[in-house]
Amino acid sequence: MKPHRFALAALLAATALGSATTLAQSDPTGEGTAQGDLSVTIYNNGQSLVQDIRRLDIARGRSTISFPDVSAMIRPETLSFNAANTTIVEQNFDFDLLTPQKLMEKAVGQEVTLIRTNPATGAETMERAEVLSTVGGVVVRIDGRIEVLRDDGLPVRVIFDRVPPNLRARPTLSVSLESSRGGTRDASIRYLTPGLGWSSDYVALFDERNNTVDMQGWVTLTNTTGTTFTQADTLLVAGNVSGGGRGRPRTDLIEPGTETAERERLGDYYLYPIEGRTTIANNQTKQVSFLDVQGVPAQRVYSIGSSWLQSDRAPRNASSAISFSSSREGGLGDALPAGVVRFYQRDSEGNPQFIGENSIGHTPMGSVLSLRTGDAFDVFMQAEVESRDVITAAEYRNAYRYRVIEDGEVTREVDVQRSVDYYRTTMRYTFTNAKPEPVVVELTQGGLDRGWWARDFQITSEDVEGEQLNAGNRLYRVTVPANGERVVRVTYQTKY
Repeated sequence: MKPHRFALAALLAATALGSATTLAQSDPTGEGTAQGDLSVTIYNNGQSLVQDIRRLDIARGRSTISFPDVSAMIRPETLSFNAANTTIVEQNFDFDLLTPQKLMEKAVGQEVTLIRTNPATGAETMERAEVLSTVGGVVVRIDGRIEVLRDDGLPVRVIFDRVPPNLRARPTLSVSLESSRGGTRDASIRYLTPGLGWSSDYVALFDERNNTVDMQGWVTLTNTTGTTFTQADTLLVAGNVSGGGRGRPRTDLIEPGTETAERERLGDYYLYPIEGRTTIANNQTKQVSFLDVQGVPAQRVYSIGSSWLQSDRAPRNASSAISFSSSREGGLGDALPAGVVRFYQRDSEGNPQFIGENSIGHTPMGSVLSLRTGDAFDVFMQAEVESRDVITAAEYRNAYRYRVIEDGEVTREVDVQRSVDYYRTTMRYTFTNAKPEPVVVELTQGGLDRGWWARDFQITSEDVEGEQLNAGNRLYRVTVPANGERVVRVTYQTKY
């Protein structure tokens, strides 16, 4: 199915103590970025791989090269450096960034210049002060007197004589090198960092009349590394890299797919490149579209479960879900990264309205998904034990032909060692539908597999033919008439 755009895209769419601070010298960093040819690979587990190739003049022999504008959350132990005819001797990461608070802390024991402005006259007075402490406030000594600088709104500026040598305006990596020749060449650094992340969000417009869904997928990039990554070649990796444990059972996946998506794969993961180079600014959220498909077959599904042979206290709402496929033919035609799917449906005036959301896990192409959007307002079911009678062992044995046994074979004969009660239970399931059209409700009767001690059960009659999903669950698809009621009865014979 060829992707194309649809209208639903429109739906997404501290200074020190309050004082001003100036430097006695110009900004040593200048404008722009020191980054070079930048590539960023972002994983689902909160880690990212940054690869930065810069053109540097490296002297012959021992020298130190600085790499400004690396991630402020860099993991230094993951650093890899490479340049022709050069080896790395030592590396240092300077993470003490130039801030008003840091300037004041580094000035303890030194003198600074205070400029006070008279709010009435605008006249400025200048005096030298020795910084004594910055713990809980700034304490200074001025002409032999001790004073605390207060955040009282009075205009005060602090002028520092110089920038401390161990403060950096930008996160900087310093490496000591040994080079066998001098000259300009490419030097690359590669490192892992947290603070860059991505997630998937899906917007789906469900057309109940035509049983189709229009879906758009968005990638949301977030950057909290303290550094802007400028004009980066960005690649997203979908999959659980070193997940560290098993996740919770998935309720969205009805049938795992067996189709290979037409995307580049890396080992067990799919790659989602961002088209063109993009700047990922610090403290920024950026959204990029990666999926846009219209007219995918879909249907609304009502479902409800029932515990083992017991009565409900009151009627219960059926769950409402939207079911669709990610297959190449008749589906979305792509592998789907984990994320949240938000469903909309047009009202009588044609305006899309939100009808529910649910999460999906990483989903291979060709899968069948059913995403619960909420409780059905008009569709209910109540399960009740209509009758329960004690029957004889002979009656139970006479119904062997109805027995359900593990792996579909009789593995043993029942040898009664003691008196055992057997039961015949008739369950009554009452469905009601207040909608003006009939609905199909999928009822799953659970609890049929009681374990090794009582695995056998028999179904002697059922108003609707059921489908045995596994040893413990049987599925009934019940059509409930418009504005009507339907009662379904099933009779079980059990040893418990």
